[in-house]
Amino acid sequence: MNAPDAIERDAWAKVNLALSVGPADDAGMHPICSWICCVDLRDRVRVERLPEPAPSEFDLRWEDGSPVAWATQTDLVVRAHALLEREAGRTLAVRISLRKTIPDGGGLGGGSSDAASTMLALDELFGLGFGPDRLRALSPELGSDIAFFLDASAPPRPAIVSGLGERIERIGALEGAVTLVCPPFGCSTRDVYRAYDGSPVALREQDVRALARGPIEPWRLFNDLALPSERVEARLAELRTYLEGVLGLPVLVSGSGSTLLVIGPEGASERARLAAPSCRVIPTRFV
Repeated sequence: MNAPDAIERDAWAKVNLALSVGPADDAGMHPICSWICCVDLRDRVRVERLPEPAPSEFDLRWEDGSPVAWATQTDLVVRAHALLEREAGRTLAVRISLRKTIPDGGGLGGGSSDAASTMLALDELFGLGFGPDRLRALSPELGSDIAFFLDASAPPRPAIVSGLGERIERIGALEGAVTLVCPPFGCSTRDVYRAYDGSPVALREQDVRALARGPIEPWRLFNDLALPSERVEARLAELRTYLEGVLGLPVLVSGSGSTLLVIGPEGASERARLAAPSCRVIPTRFV
């Protein structure tokens, strides 16, 4: 069978249903334990082989065709390509087209998911034979969230993610509606962790595992980065409190923010859209 000339892959968004963060170690790294699931919001990555020695090309745009605002060489897709070239010990001449839908800086893992999809596509397109296990071992060089997205299944299965993000335990699938509320501002992950370091808490791994064993109970879910993110961005605290009052439902922070999420019911997205017209409100579902 001939190898394909191009591969397209979805890059799914994730939400943290529970996130416990422990104090930083001597190297400044934070142990975590998180219940992570994907939702039906995705970027699209297309990797096309070019004849060597053509230089690789990168076309990084939003779904409306506008280019991304950051430097190309800093994008995780470009860095993932460079990492696999280094590990393969050869040139991987490609044109990579990225079409983004997942908001940037929202705690939904869009960049990490893009990188994981790129790594899987390059591995298949060039027959590198790395497989998800070796790719996961390489991924911490790029970011701690990427390992979760490097699953043999698509979309990635829910998981308990622990350690420094390298321990992935796949668990059962979820069903139901999830409303994402994306404010017109982001949260800097670095700043959020700096705020967390001012008042660190003990790692609560057993609490996360207990929540993941049962049906979702939104009032019991927690995120140790929620308060630090609201210290960094006061508007996020105001928005979350306001939406909880309007909806009468728990409103959670995903990851380090700034995306807020509401788990069920089906009509929550329309009510959130009316309540917060300045925000991008995305009705989605667990996948």
